[in-house]
Amino acid sequence: MKKQMLAVLVGAAVASPAMVIADEASTRGNLKIVSSDGSFEGSVGGRIHFDAYAFDNDLTDSTSTSEFRRARITLKGKLYNWGYVFENDFAGQSGTTGTGFRDMNIYTKVGPGKLTIGQFKPYRSMEEITSSNDILMMERPYASATGIYNGRQFQQGVGYLISDDQYTFGVAGFNTKSAGDKRNEGLGGSARATFAPIMQDNMVVHMGASYSVENANSMTTAFEAEADYVGRRGPSETIALTTEGESVNTVGLEAAISAGPVFAQAEYAIADFGNATGDDEEVQTYYIQGAYTLTGQMKPYKSSKGVFTTAKGNNIVQLTARYDYIENKDVTDLEAETTSVGVNYYLNPAMRFMLNYVMGENTLTGDESNQVALRAQMAF
Repeated sequence: MKKQMLAVLVGAAVASPAMVIADEASTRGNLKIVSSDGSFEGSVGGRIHFDAYAFDNDLTDSTSTSEFRRARITLKGKLYNWGYVFENDFAGQSGTTGTGFRDMNIYTKVGPGKLTIGQFKPYRSMEEITSSNDILMMERPYASATGIYNGRQFQQGVGYLISDDQYTFGVAGFNTKSAGDKRNEGLGGSARATFAPIMQDNMVVHMGASYSVENANSMTTAFEAEADYVGRRGPSETIALTTEGESVNTVGLEAAISAGPVFAQAEYAIADFGNATGDDEEVQTYYIQGAYTLTGQMKPYKSSKGVFTTAKGNNIVQLTARYDYIENKDVTDLEAETTSVGVNYYLNPAMRFMLNYVMGENTLTGDESNQVALRAQMAF
């Protein structure tokens, strides 16, 4: 569609040179437009995750139903040497609090790395940084914002990421206000380093470590570690909670291997949750998960982020399993564990169907409940 008369405003925040004539418009599932001189780009993408789940309740009643887990529109582009991401999750809206905002930032190349300003995921937890379009199970494990970083998935601040074929190193400084929370003066920081000692066509081995500190003040909502031990919308248990003005320090280790159709990944994290009495509570969590692709495809590695993505193709069938554990080392029996098995079916590069069977146990209460969950996923 060379030299077509398609006028595009690339980025709503740009005031003239706003109107440019697109030299090329293309689609690979999403719509992408590039200006003739390459200075401007714009694309539209999105994802729809529709879930249905049923519970086998034990001590705690949970409602079996369906919901939109995610319903996002993502705008990406470039203005001169700066890129931007504008992503909103309509399934995450809550009144006027703005909790639907996800990645909302601008970025550019500075020296050997990428400088990001705005809202993004801090550099910590391999499974957290992995896109929800690529995670093995329907929900993330306790070593992510589903557990030890509960409610602290996206933060506002500045990040810098250096990456090469075999390593990444990212640091971030951010405030502790989550979308929908009141403004506060709490500050946090994180760092993550990864290394892939083996990078071959039929095998990739990954190792990594991270550190996170979140310092609160009197206006900061308490930091929490939580266990949704029977999957989303099921019963939950608070594993640890800071008192007013206290902080959380977390160290994480990660390892993974992708070899032909076999994939395995594990993380371990330990965190100190501050208490005004000086009796900090130590939380430990770990998981191991794996997959076997019956149709033979290898799970590919995204070296720019130090995570694994999804093989592209049609009619891919993948078996999955995970064991997940979290405990408060300073409170007797305050622990939970989850065992999940599942199957993923990739109809084509845009469509995935997921089936998970989740078995959870809360040691503190003795609750042992189960969940069957289904997902229809479209990503473009």
